[in-house]
Amino acid sequence: MKLTISDFNIGTLEDELRVDGLCRELLMTFYHERIASGLTEHDATLLANSADFYLRDYLIGARQLNFLDCDPEEVRKFAGNWYIVNTMEPVIDEIEAHLKGVNEFYQYLLQIEAIDEEFYGRIKNDCLDINYYISRIESFWDIKGDGYYEWESECSLK
Repeated sequence: MKLTISDFNIGTLEDELRVDGLCRELLMTFYHERIASGLTEHDATLLANSADFYLRDYLIGARQLNFLDCDPEEVRKFAGNWYIVNTMEPVIDEIEAHLKGVNEFYQYLLQIEAIDEEFYGRIKNDCLDINYYISRIESFWDIKGDGYYEWESECSLK
């Protein structure tokens, strides 16, 4: 499967819907590839669902970014801010599961040569930095008064 970066650019609502559909197809391919590589349907579903949450809910829906051409630091912003403030009860086990799916998906993109080794390396590093996300959740629950702004500025979506 040949991916073209510009196919995933978002500038209009129509683009967002088109990119969402392309991502859905790509995620299905990823899912089937994981099964072909030996994963159970259950495990492949968990990975694909987590990658889907990152791609379609966060990058496309919330940020309107191209997943092939965005700053790899978006992973850190996703798990260290967006997930935490957009989840009723953010927990590290769930973040870890999402990051595992994101990492596997980008590893797949590397295998099909849609991204380069440097891009994947940065994604992987942020996916594996679990202690950072633990500290972000803990510090979120410790916010007092107007401390949210300081917390948000450490890993800002702005």
